[in-house]
Amino acid sequence: LLGHSDADVLIHAIMDAILGALALDDIGKLFPDTDPKYKDISSLKLLDHVVSIMEKKGYRIGNLDTVIICEMPKISPRRDEIKNLLAEHLKTDPTNVSIKASTSEGLAFTGEGLGCLSTLRFLKCQQLYA
Repeated sequence: LLGHSDADVLIHAIMDAILGALALDDIGKLFPDTDPKYKDISSLKLLDHVVSIMEKKGYRIGNLDTVIICEMPKISPRRDEIKNLLAEHLKTDPTNVSIKASTSEGLAFTGEGLGCLSTLRFLKCQQLYA
């Protein structure tokens, strides 16, 4: 995928969901594509920053349910790898992370292989207790 950063649609959706749950600006405002320091940056680095913001606000991930819509690559063979990597960066247990995948059966830009979509069906942020 093409993008200013590495264009990881799943991680970008997760970051925007976390920021939205905290009533903060979106990733476009936090990491503007007009700033050269974000050119080709790993979305995992950006996610780490968003998680640190979440923690400073006194929250952590409770549960996360995601959906990736794309024809290729096939997500199923790497689902556990993705889940474990996300859990590590979200500082939560892998059992709190759900990765679902779907195709659009050849319809629209995703079905034509021109792009991917990702969405969160559920995000629960829990307050941290001292």
